[in-house]
Amino acid sequence: MRRTKGLSFYRRRKKISTTIVHEILSYVAGILIAAFLAFVIVYFVGIRTSVIGVSMEPALYNGQGILINRFAYKLANPRAGDVVVFLPNGNQNTHYYVKRVVAGPGETVQIREGILYVNGKAVEDDTYDLIADAGIAEHEIKLGNDEYFVMGDNCNSSEDSRSGNIGPVSRDDIVGKAWFKMAGGGSNMGLVK
Repeated sequence: MRRTKGLSFYRRRKKISTTIVHEILSYVAGILIAAFLAFVIVYFVGIRTSVIGVSMEPALYNGQGILINRFAYKLANPRAGDVVVFLPNGNQNTHYYVKRVVAGPGETVQIREGILYVNGKAVEDDTYDLIADAGIAEHEIKLGNDEYFVMGDNCNSSEDSRSGNIGPVSRDDIVGKAWFKMAGGGSNMGLVK
């Protein structure tokens, strides 16, 4: 005879539904995929830094945040006109420098009478005013196989490859390409040009 009233210390075992298990596993897989994608994006593109100083005005302003694309130069080399982020002489104890590439490996650079010459031809670009200080580029410089000559857009307020303590930038010291600029400093968000 079955007992219908009173306390019972025996519970029925509930069966685990396969649909619930499938749903839980799909959530876990989604979280793992999202974490992996976040890691990849942060590793390759996610370095954020700020521009220090006025050397890149009007393109980039003092204090303006930028994202660095570290992946861009894994497949290709920097080209003239690219805005690169580098550590001068590979010094890990300094801030990132943000400058524009004006010449690449094997090219010659010289500044005469305030004008930039690459491979003996004057660079006719509205970006650069007359350059007041030629620095080490007063005499012709031939860049090595992995060297780049970089300058700030606001060249008369820039410490760049013309400076003896920076000089031509080695390919190994370039962290990546300045890719995206944040709002701030009087500039809109957008790609760095």
